[in-house]
Parts: sequence; structure tokens; C-alpha cells
Amino acid sequence: MRDPAPFFDPTAEPSGTGCVECLASGGWWFHLRRCARCGHIGCCDSSPSQHASHHAADAGHPVIQSFEPGETWFWDYAGEQYAFGPELAPPVDHPLDQPVPGPAGRVPRNWERLLH
Repeated sequence: MRDPAPFFDPTAEPSGTGCVECLASGGWWFHLRRCARCGHIGCCDSSPSQHASHHAADAGHPVIQSFEPGETWFWDYAGEQYAFGPELAPPVDHPLDQPVPGPAGRVPRNWERLLH
């Protein structure tokens, strides 16, 4: 079993309240994931652009945590399994008034057909 310590930085704050790349490109997401190493917020693999897993591969940061309210689970992309991790710096999820999917005003009417 590999040492999980290099994949976590409990002091890294989230990069924002939404997927960094979707916000920059005018895109939208289904659910959000937070990099356990650097705090990057990306969209989940069900989202059209799958930015969280692309960040994991590109940055070499394979462990994410859900950034959805009430969810505390971690996922290790490299091991393709759930993982355990430390409590990360707040906030631990996106704002409760933020819609899912989001962001408001960008989600197409047929969004369910566009999920992976």
C-alpha cells in the first residue's frame, strides 16, 4: 500500500465555489469535486467536461473529495477506489444556495441527456 500523505494538504483552501474551468469557459457541471492536494475545484465525471479527473491526471493529484453538501467521501483515481483522508480546510462544500447542476443560468434544458 502506498503512503497517502503526499496526496493531501489539509491547509489548501478550495479554489472557489464552482468548477474553475467551467466558470472560465462558460460551461456547466453536474457535481463538484475538490482536489485533496491543492484545493482545485473541478466537475465530476458525470459532467460533460470531467475537469476533476483531468486535473488529477494532469497535475498528478489523484485524490479528490466530494464538494457537495453533506458528502465527505474521498476517491483515489489512481487506485480506482474510495479513500480515507484528513479533514480539509473550509469550506468543505459549495454554498447551499448554489444550484445542482450549476451554475445558475448556464445549465441547458436537456442537461440530463448530456451527462456521462
